[in-house]
Amino acid sequence: MSILKKELNIGGRVLTIETGRVAKQAGGAVLVAYGDTVVLSTATMSRTLREGIDFFPLTVEYEERLYAVGRIPGGFIKREARPSENAILSCRLIDRSIRPLFPKGFRNETQIINTIMSVDQDHAPEMAAMIGTSAALTISDAPFNGPIGGVIVGRVDGELIINPNAAQSAKSDLHLVVAGTKDAVMMVEAGANEVTEEVMLDAIAYGHDVIRQIVDFIDEFRQEAIEQQLAKPKLEFAAPEENQELIEAIGETMEAEIKMAVRKCVEERMDKKTREAFFDELKDRLVLEFAEQYPEQVSDIKDLFRKIEKKLVRQLIVKDRIRMDGRALDEVRPISVEAGVLPRTHGSGLFTRGQTQILSVVTLGAISEEQILDGLGTEESKRYMHHYNFPPFSTGETKMMRSPGRREIGHGALAGRALEPMIPGEEEFPYTIRVVSEALESNGSTSMGSVCGSTLALMDAGVPIKAPVSGVAMGLIKEDDEIVVLTDIQGLEDALGDMDFKVAGTAKGINALQMDIKVAGVTQEILEKALQQAYTGRMHIMGKMMEVISAPRQELSKYAPMIIHTTINPDKIRDVIGPGGKTIKKIVEETGANIDIEDDGRVFVAAVDREAGQKALSIIEKLTQEVVIGQIYLGRVVKIMDFGCFVEIIPGVLGLPGKEGLVHISQLAHQRVNKVEDVVAEGDMILVKAIGNDNMGRLKLSKKEAMPQEGKEAEAQSSENGSKEENGSRESRHRRGGARPPRKTV
Repeated sequence: MSILKKELNIGGRVLTIETGRVAKQAGGAVLVAYGDTVVLSTATMSRTLREGIDFFPLTVEYEERLYAVGRIPGGFIKREARPSENAILSCRLIDRSIRPLFPKGFRNETQIINTIMSVDQDHAPEMAAMIGTSAALTISDAPFNGPIGGVIVGRVDGELIINPNAAQSAKSDLHLVVAGTKDAVMMVEAGANEVTEEVMLDAIAYGHDVIRQIVDFIDEFRQEAIEQQLAKPKLEFAAPEENQELIEAIGETMEAEIKMAVRKCVEERMDKKTREAFFDELKDRLVLEFAEQYPEQVSDIKDLFRKIEKKLVRQLIVKDRIRMDGRALDEVRPISVEAGVLPRTHGSGLFTRGQTQILSVVTLGAISEEQILDGLGTEESKRYMHHYNFPPFSTGETKMMRSPGRREIGHGALAGRALEPMIPGEEEFPYTIRVVSEALESNGSTSMGSVCGSTLALMDAGVPIKAPVSGVAMGLIKEDDEIVVLTDIQGLEDALGDMDFKVAGTAKGINALQMDIKVAGVTQEILEKALQQAYTGRMHIMGKMMEVISAPRQELSKYAPMIIHTTINPDKIRDVIGPGGKTIKKIVEETGANIDIEDDGRVFVAAVDREAGQKALSIIEKLTQEVVIGQIYLGRVVKIMDFGCFVEIIPGVLGLPGKEGLVHISQLAHQRVNKVEDVVAEGDMILVKAIGNDNMGRLKLSKKEAMPQEGKEAEAQSSENGSKEENGSRESRHRRGGARPPRKTV
């Protein structure tokens, strides 16, 4: 069995790729090891063309196995089920990086499967999967114009780092994923904490330098795999040739018709639905007209219509500097902003930009309502969640409503990434925060609309965000040496353009960036111009938002839970919880409050009713109140022993237990006590003084030390009388019935 194995140093650590040992029936299979992270990447292509489709059927899977980190899946079934959010986002990263590199017109079903088998938190499995995908495709029979490489770029103390480890990632103010070929960057995905455009550009260039090394490495790997017969011959694929005869016959007439239609759209500034209906009607008429002459070429006629439409729209923008809706290249569509549009929610914002409309809603909850994560990373929970919904009516369509797809997950994560650095810490704002963005209308960049709408909703809810965030979607069209950057692209410009990128951030810097590039030749200078133009667009949008609500509201909604927090001695946590949770359950039942207790002693009480929250807090404070040595307390005798009695002091409220301490027999009275029952009985209420703790930390109490001076004199007299009686006859003692000296009860 022939096995090929090669190594490359990336970020100061060794990455290994091997093939020929496992999964040999796949179209291409590699085992990638980076540190102790191990990923099996396979690429398999169907042998036959999938008929009747006009798209490339590529699927990318990212299969997380919890055995990779030594965990058993939670839940009843105990096996991996629905992909985690991180797995879905990793799929999208890889898909967006490789999809543009397949030949135009290629229709064979192609499937990429990355199985995460071992995870070392210092070596990101998603990067091993991206490199593994590239290598597997490169040695497979699928026609792939790669290879690509991918890296994560971080920044710690101003220094850029390739593939930062876990400790460095925790300190980094930038998490930038860059993927590309040797000549061009294909995909960028970034989360940051207000970094400047200059830093972002430097980080992209820094990452691309390392990508070039990875691409060379995979090329060498393929050459050696071919020599050892471990790589498959590439499928010879030629894109279908254009029907020149048809183009010559009807192309000129069709182009003239479409050109007039484009001009009419611009002059009348048609909205999306009107324009689509107008062009659909034109297409149907032309197809019907030309189909009479060419009945067997209806599909080619439709394709020709789409190609001419794309060409003319691009020419309109590049040559005439006019957009289909009549806007200037850097003009943002009309903006409408509203805050507090829903009466019973904790916060809401409605953001409308042209025909894109987002309603974002904030819900505040107790700390215990944070999301528990069951994945391969170190993060176990999420206190801030951002969800995004894209119903079919937002585009005027009808389709089945199912669970959120990859697009919804990706858009929600992008908007959430833009806002997360601005969310206050738990110490300042002890709430779990959920934001839901509903796309009510869609015509370009609902994800950036979600950023704006959610900023409005958070401020309306009174969440003290560090700074407002706005976002804008940018586009680029490149024709030969002519390059045009577009601000606030609509759906048509996104579909017909060569690059789209979304930028979100504060006035100070960028928080999130997503970029997909469809063509080579996008230089550093072009990206710099695009980012600067995006900044101008973002600030224009933010200005419109600030006119409506410029800062977080000073008070929370009356429907939001009030959260009171305090800190108790961690040793007292068991007193609040009680045996089997009995105590804390009783507090919750009596007050209706929600109580969360952290291991470090932090206590959070959440209640919509302020009085209920204060009542629960008062109970907790009494339960955890420390006994002060030297203080006198009222107590109840709860148990009699030969050596003393146990007294419950600071009795709990609502029948909850108080604090118990031991009154030793020597501390019951100033005179000698022979028998505890001579002084106290169970149920007696007595005054006791806290005099210290024994060597095991148990509370020591004294009854005699709590007695006032006159009490001592009375007790002394009683003691003297008792001595005389003790010397009396046994008969007289019997007559008294064994009466003990008088005691003082309270």
